[in-house]
Amino acid sequence: MRTTVGIIGAGPAGLLLARLLHNAGIDSVVLESRDRAYVERRQRAGILEQGTADVLRAAGAGARMDREGLRHDGIELRFDRRRHRVDFPALTGGRSVMVYAQTEVCKDLIALQLQDGGPLLFEAEALAVEDAATDAPRVRFRHEGSEDVLECEYVVGCDGFWGVARSAIPAELTQVFERTYPFGWLGILADAPPSHDELVYARHDRGFALLSMRSPSVSRLYLQVPDGTDAGAWSDEEIWDELERRFETADDWRLERGPITQKSVTPMRSYVHEPMRHGRLFLAGDAAHIVPPTGAKGLNLAVGDVVTFARALTHRKETGSAELLDAYSQTCLRRVWQAERFSYDMTTLLHRAPGATGFEDRLQLARLERIASNRAAETDLAEGYTGFPLDV
Repeated sequence: MRTTVGIIGAGPAGLLLARLLHNAGIDSVVLESRDRAYVERRQRAGILEQGTADVLRAAGAGARMDREGLRHDGIELRFDRRRHRVDFPALTGGRSVMVYAQTEVCKDLIALQLQDGGPLLFEAEALAVEDAATDAPRVRFRHEGSEDVLECEYVVGCDGFWGVARSAIPAELTQVFERTYPFGWLGILADAPPSHDELVYARHDRGFALLSMRSPSVSRLYLQVPDGTDAGAWSDEEIWDELERRFETADDWRLERGPITQKSVTPMRSYVHEPMRHGRLFLAGDAAHIVPPTGAKGLNLAVGDVVTFARALTHRKETGSAELLDAYSQTCLRRVWQAERFSYDMTTLLHRAPGATGFEDRLQLARLERIASNRAAETDLAEGYTGFPLDV
């Protein structure tokens, strides 16, 4: 099998890249190790930056998002039983975010790919990327019980942290930067209407809590818990009681409860792999970088990567110049590190570290007071949350 771009992974990054390339007249093949049903139901991110929503619309994949997604023009910060709303459009010149689950993005892009895109092979496990440093890289993969080879001009690894793409870059050429956090998120899905019409980020002496949603009838909520916590150790009633404590306010706000349909614990880490390119192999999304979910940046960073690659390859096709392809890693990493900074700042602003002292508690509250009382500080948060330009 032969193609111009071999894409490993049919998450939102790989699927969007295939769509962008198709629209530019560049052929591709997508290899996904899981079956279609798994890809369309795995729960991940749910916040789309302004730039991500705009890219999906431009790619022809935004119609259902605009019908069913929930546009949010701000978030609420809670601390010391106080409530402060950050107004995104007023602070950013009109930018906002969209609540639209990654599962729905994948459904939309899969439908488009199967309708008029290039081959999308489910249950096709990539085994190795070979000859990445040459002009003819190859992806060995297993599909329908037998091994095959996908011959490419370029390979893009959108196969996540545990995928094979990153391992094709020689260790002596790489640098890894990472930080692990001593806490995670206990997340739940609940059949309950959201208790607020925008996301609520709560800093509390008992730990962080986040109120989010997937639809007008489904809530998504999170609690900071110690690293290594077993989700099953928490009863539904204990979870709701703890959420109520951490979201407490001085007014009459109330938390809506309902049946919990899913619970899991997400570890927290920051990770960057440099470079994001080796020869004709390009890394995108979690294959190259991971952020703690506090800043809602993971999916959006992956979109930035594949937009950068698609633009660079289109430029090569139209002009013959490889200048943008050669700059891929540097271009992406500028945006990645800004997102890492923002996610780290949000995480340390809102989570209480084990053994935190009174001094550290007061510093957190002072930082939150600064955001609530100073337009420049509030603007910095709003600009970071709604998204850094895709060409940075």
